[in-house]
Amino acid sequence: MWCTGGLVAKRVTDVAGSSRYFERGFVTYSNGAKVDLLGVDPKAIEAHGAVSELVASQMAAGARKKAGADVGIGVTGIAGPDGGTPTKPVGTVFVGLLLEGEVTARRFQFLGDRAAVKWQSTQAALDMLRRSLRA
Repeated sequence: MWCTGGLVAKRVTDVAGSSRYFERGFVTYSNGAKVDLLGVDPKAIEAHGAVSELVASQMAAGARKKAGADVGIGVTGIAGPDGGTPTKPVGTVFVGLLLEGEVTARRFQFLGDRAAVKWQSTQAALDMLRRSLRA
């Protein structure tokens, strides 16, 4: 349920010169991909669900490690129109960021259709990165 389907990477690489700072991206849509490609602990998915703060944090850490990069971002959520629950309705998104050894994760609740949730998710992830880099 990596709800952006690679949209974060697309938005970053739409900027000319991004090859100087963008190493790679991972589209880990399934739980198996999160485990296999990013090293997310399957017990974390079982206990908290794929859409959770812990999984977003582990995704960010795994992306950073696998890419050998300075920064890792993990986005997991429910873009809709299906898949929501009473505790995690459609539009629930968690963004994890690992920068300089510190993991930050936030929960967001976005409104709108699938495209709007995906766009807002990427905006939140990129804004978290921007703010962390400025600090």
